[in-house]
Amino acid sequence: MPMRFLVFTVLVLPVLLWGGLANAAELSAREKRAVDTVNQTIRTAGIEYKAGNFSAAGEAITRAMDQIDIAMKVGSAELLDAFEPAMKRISTAHALLELEGVAVPPFRRPTLPSVDAPKADGAAAGEEGEKPEMVIFDINDPSAQPPNATPPKVDFAAGVSFTQHVAPILVGRCGRCHVSGSKGGFNMANYEALMKGSRAGVVVFPGDVPNSVLVEVIESGAMPPNGSVSTQELLTLKTWINGGAKFDGTDPTATLSAGSGVAPIDEPVKTAMPEVKQATGKETVSFAGDIAPLLVEACKGCHIDAMQTRGGLQLDTFARMMRGGDSGPIISPGNAADSLLVKKLRGMVGERMPAGGRPAFSEDSIQLISTWINEGATLDGASKDQPLDVMSKLAWMKKASASEISAKRKADAEDDLKLVNASGGETHSLSTDHFFVTGTASKPTLELVGAKAEEELKWAKTVVDAGEGEAFFRGKATIFVMPRRYDYSEFAKMIEARDVPSDWNSHWKFDGINAYIAVVATDRDEEDEIANRLISPLVSLAVATRGMDVPRWFAEGVGASVFSKSGTKVDRDAKRREDAEISAAVVAMKDAKQFLGEKLKPEQTDRISMAIAASMMDRGRRKNFDALMRNLSDGLPFEQAFQTAFRVTPAAYITQWLKWVKG
Repeated sequence: MPMRFLVFTVLVLPVLLWGGLANAAELSAREKRAVDTVNQTIRTAGIEYKAGNFSAAGEAITRAMDQIDIAMKVGSAELLDAFEPAMKRISTAHALLELEGVAVPPFRRPTLPSVDAPKADGAAAGEEGEKPEMVIFDINDPSAQPPNATPPKVDFAAGVSFTQHVAPILVGRCGRCHVSGSKGGFNMANYEALMKGSRAGVVVFPGDVPNSVLVEVIESGAMPPNGSVSTQELLTLKTWINGGAKFDGTDPTATLSAGSGVAPIDEPVKTAMPEVKQATGKETVSFAGDIAPLLVEACKGCHIDAMQTRGGLQLDTFARMMRGGDSGPIISPGNAADSLLVKKLRGMVGERMPAGGRPAFSEDSIQLISTWINEGATLDGASKDQPLDVMSKLAWMKKASASEISAKRKADAEDDLKLVNASGGETHSLSTDHFFVTGTASKPTLELVGAKAEEELKWAKTVVDAGEGEAFFRGKATIFVMPRRYDYSEFAKMIEARDVPSDWNSHWKFDGINAYIAVVATDRDEEDEIANRLISPLVSLAVATRGMDVPRWFAEGVGASVFSKSGTKVDRDAKRREDAEISAAVVAMKDAKQFLGEKLKPEQTDRISMAIAASMMDRGRRKNFDALMRNLSDGLPFEQAFQTAFRVTPAAYITQWLKWVKG
């Protein structure tokens, strides 16, 4: 069922059906008007959502929440009952809008103004028609139970365990779609995947039950689609989240199981994971340059970026590869002959790998892997947790010339454009000194975008000292130009497998090799409008391409900070909203670990990144910032480059910044 039709059925249609039923309750004339007003507002939200106007839908839902809150200040139990369908619609809308990147204030169920309010028609306790006493359940008091709830199986006083209590619920209620599979782009096959969230953002915020999308979609009834979560189970999930959503197993990447979630805390590991050793430089085979590319090409879909990993073996990162699968480690450093990986590649144990009709590894490739293992199975990439596809791209990029990188980016851009432009519409391309510009926009528009990009590159040069032409982005950067926001949105879905916020009209990406900007531009746009859309992503892309492991938050923050100081006129209301969003994000941020671990909402991370970058670039610290950028250009890893320049780690700097901001 298309998402927008689904939203119509859960937001608009129930309101239309409910419109005549609300009047049947014992409501005053004022209360009836309040119900009608809220229903009309929700109906408006559904219509706006169906039309793709997500921001307008979010504003309407916010108005509906305010209307309910105001009405219930002097409302009755009957009015609260009459609002029940509307509140369910609001909860559903809140979760769905969150997935569209629209920030909506948390919705908290209103309470009666007085527990001693008179009953309708003077009914006495116990008389026919009496409404049951309302019990307000406080999630901060886990021992409190809703009336008529199933006797608890969880000892809440002892605490809720992820492995023993939460994991079985997730497997039992969500297993087919989101544990074994990745329906809707969301997979929670293990604790790490659950906390990472969907492609739209984090779904569990430790300590924050109201803002956790996982709870919202369950409470609204939207999930699971073919079943329900019991009161007891929902209470367990809420209590776990409220207590910090902690993991109490041995391995956060272990696949969840229906029996006990993951290995209990006291269950011994079958075989110890081999120690990760860094390369000495004496090895003849490079893992990053020689082995990782082989694994990425042959194992993608089954063990890398897989919806369901075969045999519990994940090869997304070096650490996961060394950990092994259900049968234990697959690599015995120093002993290729006894390594399960080599045996599987040769077909000596069980089914030959790779399976699924893919071609077997050549003897030369197996010998290369064997030599690497015999030399100690060492790591020469940036980090044991770096994705192997990124690691292999960076290794290639390190050896390639700027011209070779430009050619690779151009070829990849042309392939991406074919995928997005499946209907075969007219496309255009051109090259400038620093960019390959391509897209479905008209050729004059592409020429204008290319010219403005070259002109606005001056802002990137205020923070990046690099060569001209192809050397600036270490190969020409690509600019995708689309004439409609729909095309821009589809580009993000097709190429990046994600939805972009409804108010975006440009963004950047650097994946290790490909470096590009995607922008909406038409013949009707003013030159200044196009220039404004390019400044921030140009700066961010220039920063991101300085090093092998520059974090996104840093590059994004620097770009946004430079844009704010570029003299570009910003609408006063937009500036007020930005300031309010930064303040709200700071309030939500607990510590540097939460920020660096990407546990905040993406829009909150971006706002805080901008503020942190601005603090680094102010007059008192500008020398340190410039030193950091020089260190990155010299090839130092980000952590080392940062610590050398600022004399503290990034985490320590952010901790100090947060302490200063919160006073």
